[in-house]
Amino acid sequence: MECTYRCNVCNRTFKKHRHLKVHQRAHTKKHPYQCDVCNKIFKQLKHLKVHQRVHTGELPYSCDLCKKKFSSKGNLNVHQRVHTGDRPYCCDVCNKTFKQVPHLKVHQRVHTGERPYPCDLCNKTFSDRSNLNVHQRVHTGERPYSCDLWGAST
Repeated sequence: MECTYRCNVCNRTFKKHRHLKVHQRAHTKKHPYQCDVCNKIFKQLKHLKVHQRVHTGELPYSCDLCKKKFSSKGNLNVHQRVHTGDRPYCCDVCNKTFKQVPHLKVHQRVHTGERPYPCDLCNKTFSDRSNLNVHQRVHTGERPYSCDLWGAST
């Protein structure tokens, strides 16, 4: 008989008690692991260890095709889709495909009309944070790109 451990909040089951304990942190919002450099907190020690590579510069995973290096196996796997053309995430409304879940989620806002990122200065809203960041330059006057040919900022 296989023993399973059940979450008393959502009834999800796990084969190992330690997996249940990690899962339960999602309900308690407990993050017991903290980076000693930037104080960012994590639910799992393995996630802290991967994060710490940001500070150490360690890139232990390498693409066999182009030799680009990555701090995590997951980032390498996502990168390899550049070479394979794999786009495993599909919009259920228009069937457009994506290489990453976050890109699919941002795309789906086209269909829902959700614009969760408001500008604090003019209240214009945006479907993704990067578009908000670009828009905010209207207010700050920042012109981060310059033309090598004419020397003008854009």
